[in-house]
Amino acid sequence: MTLIPDGFAARCAADSEFTGAARYWSGTLALESDGDRVELVLVDGVPVATRTERATRAGPGHVGIVGTAEIWDRLLAPTPDPYHNDIMPAQAFGLRIEGDQETLWQYYPAIRRVIDLLRVARVERAGHHDPTGAEAPDRTPAGRPTPRFDSPVGRYVHLDLGGQDHRVYFEEAGTGLPLLLQHTAGSHGAQWRHLFEDPWVSGNFRLVAYDLPFHGKSLPPEGRAWWQETYRLTTEFAMSVPVALAGALGLDRPAFMGCSIGGSLALDLARWHPERFRAVIALEPSLKVDTDVGQLAGFWHPRVNSEFKAHVMYGLMAPQSPEPQKRETVFAYSQGWPPLFLGDLHYYLVDHDLREEGARIDTSKVAVHLLTGEYDYSATVVHGAAAHEAIAGSTFAVMPGLGHFPMCEDPERFLTHLRPVLESVLAL
Repeated sequence: MTLIPDGFAARCAADSEFTGAARYWSGTLALESDGDRVELVLVDGVPVATRTERATRAGPGHVGIVGTAEIWDRLLAPTPDPYHNDIMPAQAFGLRIEGDQETLWQYYPAIRRVIDLLRVARVERAGHHDPTGAEAPDRTPAGRPTPRFDSPVGRYVHLDLGGQDHRVYFEEAGTGLPLLLQHTAGSHGAQWRHLFEDPWVSGNFRLVAYDLPFHGKSLPPEGRAWWQETYRLTTEFAMSVPVALAGALGLDRPAFMGCSIGGSLALDLARWHPERFRAVIALEPSLKVDTDVGQLAGFWHPRVNSEFKAHVMYGLMAPQSPEPQKRETVFAYSQGWPPLFLGDLHYYLVDHDLREEGARIDTSKVAVHLLTGEYDYSATVVHGAAAHEAIAGSTFAVMPGLGHFPMCEDPERFLTHLRPVLESVLAL
């Protein structure tokens, strides 16, 4: 089956998401399957033609994606398998990205959309429905009306962190056992908004979702020239925030739940501050993630805007997750201070390392629960299983049909996995 169908340039030109993401792009996107190579030609962001070529053109503006027919079949399936739903993780299985690196970073959202449109075209030829979910409705539980006001109320608290005053924003709602909520790298506490609206959760837990300093509505400290520093989140500073917040709010051994860097933080808190927390819930956890930080230079680059890193997050989510929730997650990632995400990844990829210390976590002092989405190619199922094996007495579950952002990419599905864990925390 031909990889690029007839009329594909016109299909791209008629797609507003593609043309918005491809603005000002003059160059080519070459796609190859078992030696058959076709270029999509763009002039100032407009796809004008497709043509057969032997090799990816060199220099700025030119990108190529090369794979076997088997890899393309998996990538363009109506519902791709884990790690084959996006070109980034598919590279681990033989997909190859060629050409100019900066062009890839600058126009990754457009390239990702090309893959979507190829998937649509292939499914249409097979006589199936559109798999992209672009028209899929939000999953609001049937019969639940939209309230005039959402549940959480936000305010600021001043915390002494590292000898500096930090004005930290948090939102809270619910009654019962306090549960601190830590967002992912480069984002903010709005990721937890769906959890606040679940009556069972808010009826049993006092939810407190905070923005780390420099994130969301939390501001940098006034007492030092932070703009002259290279921002890097460290283990010590990350742990200090929930510890100080719990103290400021007078919370007696609250539970803690975090995702991604928050999942890493949950395990660090269990190791180094077990007396402060009765339980930690680590979403997408790891003892250590080994990735070359140098490969992530596009996350903070003067010629690459925030769309690149935001849309990379799209591929970390499950294709089954509702499109509105996935797009909201991407939207939140496009809002951050430019150095923020890469600085957070210093903690996630460099500073956080519990390979030696994880086995010393004492679950008789602090309960440890681990949950991993099957589509997460950052902190994978293998990472979660390794943490579970190291931490005696911990629990571990894989969440089918979920990716790296379960609480915001598909909150309804996530709650089916979370509620049993929360029930066990209530029983402590």
